[in-house]
Amino acid sequence: MTRKNVYSCQLNTGKQGTRKIELLAPAGNLEKAKTAIRYGADAVYIGGNRFSLRSRASNFSMEDIQELCQFAKEFGAKVHVTVNMLPHPDDFEGLKEYLLELDEAGIDAIIAASPAVLSLARSLDVGYELHVSTQHSTTNSKSIEFWKDQKMDRVVLARECTLEQVSAIAKKQILPIEAFIHGGMCISYSGRCVLSNHMTLRDANRGGCAQSCRWKYRVFDDPKSETPISPEHRLFSMSSRDLQAVDFVEEMINSGVSSLKIEGRMKSAYYIATVVSAYRRLIDEIYEKGFASDEFRKEIKMEIAKAENRPTGPGFFKGIPDRKVQLYRDHDETVTQEYVAEIIERIDDEKVLLRVRNKFTPFSHAEVFGPNIKPASIFIEEVYDEQGNPMEACSHPMQMVMARYDGPAPAFGMIRKRLGDDTTTGRNSDSKESD
Repeated sequence: MTRKNVYSCQLNTGKQGTRKIELLAPAGNLEKAKTAIRYGADAVYIGGNRFSLRSRASNFSMEDIQELCQFAKEFGAKVHVTVNMLPHPDDFEGLKEYLLELDEAGIDAIIAASPAVLSLARSLDVGYELHVSTQHSTTNSKSIEFWKDQKMDRVVLARECTLEQVSAIAKKQILPIEAFIHGGMCISYSGRCVLSNHMTLRDANRGGCAQSCRWKYRVFDDPKSETPISPEHRLFSMSSRDLQAVDFVEEMINSGVSSLKIEGRMKSAYYIATVVSAYRRLIDEIYEKGFASDEFRKEIKMEIAKAENRPTGPGFFKGIPDRKVQLYRDHDETVTQEYVAEIIERIDDEKVLLRVRNKFTPFSHAEVFGPNIKPASIFIEEVYDEQGNPMEACSHPMQMVMARYDGPAPAFGMIRKRLGDDTTTGRNSDSKESD
């Protein structure tokens, strides 16, 4: 099969161009991938069972990949597969066969960091594109010129680039550029940390990162001392706030970035639905009106905050992050429980069939959102079990219930607690950390 020659049509020409910037979403399994596409992703990136980082994600069998490719085509979406392990000599066994299988499955691109993997794929004359992973830490246009000479199709920039650098590189239009806009940040240079290797024997560059930087440590001024400098309740970590780039999307569109990437293959379907739909609305607003107002961007940030479990910040977009963007002190990744029910179908004008995801009670305020609709406030009235018995509380995950409420019930929609209720725990970019 001849490789696709899509370079000329994939270069983004900004908000006046005929092609919208791509919104690229993560997915750790087939359910999450379909959710991302339904909620507005133009493409999803996934990992197969081999040669991929994020080994703790569910990842995809070849049958799953084939099913996803077919599903994506129905929505006009694309499928990118990560082959981004940094291979040791023994890791090449079966790689050629795997790359050919991906071609047969119908994927649109692989994302790889190793020149050996990329060169092998190029030599096979496969039909999918070759994207240079952020694991390669590309931070300048000279490197992109090199990758163009190697006949690569896209370069994913390192997350350590400032917005000014991203814009300058994209405007050169050497190759299509992909940039991260949301998700976890690495406290080291992306993909170059070996802290996990030393502390847990889990190789971060081969899919096993234990996120040792997020652990809580006692700090000593002398290795022989038995008394830490900081008290027990002031433990130290080296973690970074997650990236949230709502304020920078318009500039990236105008500068000609081709793809905006969300991190989070380990995240839940609810997280993916919330974040993808929010950025979808933001991108569409910019293309429709030419800009996104401060008020609209604030609304999008509040929407994203409903799924966040860590404080967020601008990453490197404003320059080298200062201490306000770091999480040096004690902090927790809060398990959010805003997502309370999955919409199955509307039974009649009054009743909706739901699948319980987290505890909620009848006669309570909530919010419904779904593919292609804005979040809407609702009031859940009576709730019945499958036998028609009224319920005082819905506390059994995956239980099917019938609820009465006046409001939308979109297919594949979700119901959540309203931000600001006592039970809401989502965090936004204004979250503060004490000194």
